[in-house]
Amino acid sequence: VLVIGLMETPNVNITGYLFGDILAVRARDILGIYIGGSASLGVLLWIWRPLLAITVHEELAMAEGISLNRTRLIYTVLLATVIALAIKIVGVLLIVSMLIIPAAGARYLSRTPERMAFNAAGIGCISVTVGLGASFKWDMAAGPSIVIAAFLLFAVTWIIGVSNRKRLHTGG
Repeated sequence: VLVIGLMETPNVNITGYLFGDILAVRARDILGIYIGGSASLGVLLWIWRPLLAITVHEELAMAEGISLNRTRLIYTVLLATVIALAIKIVGVLLIVSMLIIPAAGARYLSRTPERMAFNAAGIGCISVTVGLGASFKWDMAAGPSIVIAAFLLFAVTWIIGVSNRKRLHTGG
């Protein structure tokens, strides 16, 4: 932020980078998001099994011949790529929320890691759609609107998860 502020470019919107600015997204940005997102999804599918094995049990993954450092490095670069793609829309300060909240909500709806990833992607897509709709309707900032939508979906999934746990424990 300091370097951007010191740049001589008069059209730099620091608030847009911090909180997101959907209006600053151009057609080539959308193309970049589609290409980068597709490539990121492909890489994630490629490293899914080793990543899951490392998450479950590192020593067993090593015994199976999985390179922990290589898998972690690929995942870190993948995460950095996704963050770089999303910064312009969601913003630096809100990207962490969009990485965590959909996954946390999906946890209550899923029994397997694969289903959790699929549900988290769905919650993220719904959050973006609802958040952008609310932003447009009530003239609010897009990034925070998306995160609020994600939080509301998390609250719904949490309530569903709590009620399912109660039903399983009471036998009803």
